[in-house]
Amino acid sequence: MTASLFPLDEIAHATDLPRDARSVLELTARSMFQLFAETVEGMLVVDRSGRVVWISEGYKQFLPGLGISQESDFVGHAVDEVVPNTLMREVIESGRAILVDLLTNKAGTFLVSRIPLRDPAGQIIGALGLVLMAHPESTMQPLMRKFARLQNELNDARKQLAEQRRPKYTFASFIGASPQVVEVKRQARRVAQTDSSVLLLGETGTGKELLAHAIHAASSRVGRPFIGVNIAAVPETLLEAEFFGVAPGAYTGADRRGRDGKFKLADGGTLFLDEIGDMPAALQAKLLRALQEQEIEPLGSNQVIKVDVRVIAATSRDLARLVSEGQFREDLYYRLNVVPIRLPALRERLGDLEALVEALENEVARRSGMPHREVTPDAFAVLRQHPWRGNIRELRNVLEQVMMLSDDLRLEARHFRRVLPHVPEAPAGVATEVAESDAEEADRTLPSVAAAPAPAAIKPLPEAIAELERQSIAAALAATGGNKLAASRLLGISRATLYDKLTQLGLAKA
Repeated sequence: MTASLFPLDEIAHATDLPRDARSVLELTARSMFQLFAETVEGMLVVDRSGRVVWISEGYKQFLPGLGISQESDFVGHAVDEVVPNTLMREVIESGRAILVDLLTNKAGTFLVSRIPLRDPAGQIIGALGLVLMAHPESTMQPLMRKFARLQNELNDARKQLAEQRRPKYTFASFIGASPQVVEVKRQARRVAQTDSSVLLLGETGTGKELLAHAIHAASSRVGRPFIGVNIAAVPETLLEAEFFGVAPGAYTGADRRGRDGKFKLADGGTLFLDEIGDMPAALQAKLLRALQEQEIEPLGSNQVIKVDVRVIAATSRDLARLVSEGQFREDLYYRLNVVPIRLPALRERLGDLEALVEALENEVARRSGMPHREVTPDAFAVLRQHPWRGNIRELRNVLEQVMMLSDDLRLEARHFRRVLPHVPEAPAGVATEVAESDAEEADRTLPSVAAAPAPAAIKPLPEAIAELERQSIAAALAATGGNKLAASRLLGISRATLYDKLTQLGLAKA
């Protein structure tokens, strides 16, 4: 029986071996099979269809644990019906052995091995299953503990890596309610629903990376990685490897296992390219190909890898000027500049100053463990006079300095003048007037209650807003001689937004 179960008939029919050599090989096959049957805990054989055709005497000890009382209820049945969690059918279908594995089912935990069986033509005719050890959790306790510890460490590392690659911010993190910020959020929310490339423009410290996170978080790719790379922070000689990865052994000192680049890591998700204006000219052509073809070629490899990556780029430089000067490829500029979004400088949105200070103060207090502070109106008057060339990043730095240098729970103008010495002193009474200017401005722009028009003269708010937009757009177009690009800049909105407004308001022919 054992000879027919062990498919080495091709050895007996080999014509290039003497009879004694063939006999030795046949005896070896039979001896090995007999040795397995006598030394392992149990054996079973299944045919090509996965049906159990034979079990050893040792294997019969496991039948009660599987809920089977008679051998006839086991032999002749599909192996995955009588042995829960078995991978015998996978071995038959793949033709690959599983030499060491743990099998757990209601009969217990077993150390097992699975080997495919082939006929003289090399075709799979079944598989041999070996129970090498029963209940290894007790006899191999040290090894099992080490395996469990390593598995837990691997799971923890994967979880931490996944957390790092998730978006850290949402649109709620982009603080502000000024018209400029509302328009930025509107554009960003709209583009988040697409896979178009986005170019974020604005001075350093305006929140371009935060907005990139928010766009990813609002997109259909939110469950996939968000990978960011600051081009200005990576040495030029390493940029290609950073983007496209390195093949195993590509150069002396390279990792023998190779290394994935940022495009590969971001596959299915979003790749954020910060300071894209600093990209070397030699790499711009390769980036353009990666964006156009959605495929990359690791350094030192001839293999082309397909990727699915949505790119959000950001820069504080004037890319259009760089293109005209020949420092940035024009075709790459158009590939990146599909949806441009300009982030306003802090000095252009001082109406958001109180909300930003409150949010930043809460963040600094939480991270440092310091008590929360109150910022007084005269302090805000000082902050409004500063030019804020570093924008929100500079505001956070100033606020943290002031909180570190003082134990006072009220932060006044004098506290901020220590770190902003170039802000001029305000005349007496001016600080209070400036602090109250926002409320007064709101009062000035709305009619007083006493002078309110009769209810019949009040238009619905959407209608009034539409009328105001129509008048403003018409005035901007008249002032620019019908130049829509110039009119959009005059209005502080994008050209795409202007075209949308023209259509909505019936001014498309304007």
